[in-house]
This record gives sequence, C-alpha cells and structure tokens, in this order.
Amino acid sequence: MRRLPPLAAVRVFEAAARHENFTSAATELGMTQAAVSYQIKLLEERLGAPLFRREKRRVVLTEAGRRAAPQITRAFDAIDAAFGAIREEDAGLLAVSTTNTFANTWLAWRLGSFQMANPEMAVRLLTDETISDFAGGEADIAIRSGLGGWEGLAAERILPIDFTPMCSPGFVDRYGPLTPADLLRVPLISPHDPWWPFWLREAGVDTPEGPPRRGVRLDSQAHEGHAAMAGQGVAMLTPFFWRNDLAEGRLVRPFEQTSTRGYAYWLVYPEARRGVTKIKRFREWLLAELARDLPSPV
Repeated sequence: MRRLPPLAAVRVFEAAARHENFTSAATELGMTQAAVSYQIKLLEERLGAPLFRREKRRVVLTEAGRRAAPQITRAFDAIDAAFGAIREEDAGLLAVSTTNTFANTWLAWRLGSFQMANPEMAVRLLTDETISDFAGGEADIAIRSGLGGWEGLAAERILPIDFTPMCSPGFVDRYGPLTPADLLRVPLISPHDPWWPFWLREAGVDTPEGPPRRGVRLDSQAHEGHAAMAGQGVAMLTPFFWRNDLAEGRLVRPFEQTSTRGYAYWLVYPEARRGVTKIKRFREWLLAELARDLPSPV
C-alpha cells in the first residue's frame, strides 16, 4: 500500500517549488497565500522535514525540497498526460452560465457567431440566477451581476448596470405625459424592485414608507421589458439591453434621468483556468462584441 502524503498538499508544494514563491503559487492555484502556507506546513509535518527555508521576504527550497521537487514535477507531468484525452474532450465543449436577463436580451442573439468562428467547439448556454458551480464542472465561464470580488475567481467588469423607467408609447398615450411623481399612481411592473425607490429619490420624489405597492412581479428584467412593451405598466430597465426596442419605438423613456447603484456585469472564471484556450477565445470574442455595442468604454 502506498504511503502518500495528502495530494492537495503535494500539489501546492509542486507549484511553490517551481516558483519559489508562495504568492505566485497561490495565484496559479486560485488559493490564498495563507492556504498555501498551511498546506506546506501540513506536508512538512507529515514528512518530518522542512521543505522551504523562510527568509525575510522570500522562501527558498531546502536541500530536501530541492531533491524532491523535480520528481514531483515529473509525476504531475505523467498525471497530466494521462488525463490528456479527457482534456481534449473537455476542450470540445464550452459551457457558459449567465442570468436570464443577459441571455435573453443580448447573449443568445450573438452566441451563434462565436460557435461559427469556432466550429470545432460545441457551446452550451446555462441560464440561472444562482452562482455557478465551477468546482463541479457545471460551467466553464460565467457572466454575473454584482459588485465583483469573488475569491479564487478572475472577474472582469464588462458592462455597468444603470436603470431608468421605460414603458410603451401606448402607455404614455393612455396616461398622458408623465412626471416622476406620477410613478406613485400609475401601474408599475415589479414595484418591489429596490431600484424604484432609489430612482424616485434621485428624481426628487418622496417615496412612502411601508411595504412595496402591489403589482405584477416578474423574475427577470427580460420579462419586465416585454411586459412593458405590452403596455402592462412602467418597468425599471437598463437602457443597454433595450436600445434596439427604444430605437424602433417599442419602448420609450419618459425621463432623461438614469441612475446606478454601482452594480455591473462581470465575466467570471476560475483563476487557475485563465490560460485555457476555450476560455481565452470566448473572453476575446465577448469583449469585442460588447465593444461594438457599448456607446463608450466601460
């Protein structure tokens, strides 16, 4: 029976030995520097010998560590080769996860061009409002909304989220020219949305205390925009997603004011998979497509 030390710690040692730097190893593995230090300490305790010598601002391999490192690297190279066929199969499928809103108002309309530019690759689009399970292999890359800063993940801000009321031209005809204060009395779509009181306060309208108004509640901006086009009420929408409907007259903006709470859409993927070809290709394609549609740099 093999007497192997914890493989997670061995993997950390191999990366730290190559770099002779815990911070660089942490970046490669998508870990914190503290986690790298802990795994190295765990391995040294298991072996009963130091593998690194800690100096003021750096770490240096001990003689024992220097003897072990090349053999460990060769072992990982052998494992890497053994899984090569599986990786080739993985390279043939890109799973992209995003929200219903981003998929329905923008991405689904363009994703076919990415697949045509990469005919050897199948593309699967997953729509969900929850955080993607990268560890479980559910998705390769994701587009998520929020404030950023997800541990262990590379996150690139790709689209700011702003918002303003929109409705159909027929709705304006029915209720007359609207003022911001009129929004307290006309039908609203998803009146529970916290963007409503935020926008109204910025417009100088005192919002009443208490629970949100009753009204049609929908689970994504994609549905809210289509309900607004159908004349069911005023929806709080992000202009970028509805610019074609605004240009073609299916929606109108009664007010110039646009608000933001600092949220954005982010391209998110595991830090350790930054160099994977299919992720790099999708990232480059996505940024190029957005650059064509955005009126100015993010």
